[in-house]
Amino acid sequence: MEETKVSNAVRAEVLVHALPYIQKYKDKIVVIKYGGSAMLNNKLKEAVIGDVILLSLIGVKVVLVHGGGPEITDELNKVGKKTEFVNGLRVTDKETMEVVQMVLAGKINKDLVNLIQKNGAEAVGLCGIDGQMIEAKMKDKALGYVGEICAINRGIILDILEKGYIPVISTIACDKKGNTYNVNADEAAAKIAGALDAEIMISMTDVAGLLKDKDDITSLIPQVSVSEIPSLIRDGIVSGGMIPKVECCKEAIRRGVKRVFILDGRIFHSILIEMLTDEGIGTMFIA
Repeated sequence: MEETKVSNAVRAEVLVHALPYIQKYKDKIVVIKYGGSAMLNNKLKEAVIGDVILLSLIGVKVVLVHGGGPEITDELNKVGKKTEFVNGLRVTDKETMEVVQMVLAGKINKDLVNLIQKNGAEAVGLCGIDGQMIEAKMKDKALGYVGEICAINRGIILDILEKGYIPVISTIACDKKGNTYNVNADEAAAKIAGALDAEIMISMTDVAGLLKDKDDITSLIPQVSVSEIPSLIRDGIVSGGMIPKVECCKEAIRRGVKRVFILDGRIFHSILIEMLTDEGIGTMFIA
């Protein structure tokens, strides 16, 4: 009996400590780029969706932007299509683009919508083709139908948020001629966050954040201003696949997003820890 009382007291204290953050983020837009291990591990997926639903229920306007590279590769393997990458980007011919669209805008997107609704919230699945939300052009002929984002048409997202739904967006884009493109999910999230005047953008990854020493988790850099990014790249602290992620964080800040976070999606409830507690756990980018 005593243990229950302590447990309830602790729960109440947690809620009280979260109250200022709940008040701060109420009615604000938060864009979450969802990917990495948190999409592949079912328990992590449930935790992320739980975080998204809780934020929505306390009045935060959450926009979920997702990729799905591993599942695309799996599906291509099933149809005997080899996957080729150039500088981390998937070479995408017409046949590959059909599979990408089927997996991202179809299976993954609708599975996420279904999971949100099963857990008590309302969601609408979209891709960048809907309402010409994400307009793109071909990035490089050698890459095929890999898109570079030209514009975000935010009207359809705002309409859905206004009606109380959680928009779940897969990163398929189009051009005025009806061509479809596979676009990078980090880039899409950054530009969508900027277009929506979002308070926060969160990029979920499989690392703890920016580390001074990549082999030492205690060397986490908790805060970075965009002016520091070139020197971090020059010093090798930001390298490899982290460079485009950090550049997208910088892009979001320059487009007016107040704060951008790189979070470790392998940690359960990392979104809530970052947004509703004093300490936070990832790297925060500011202007």
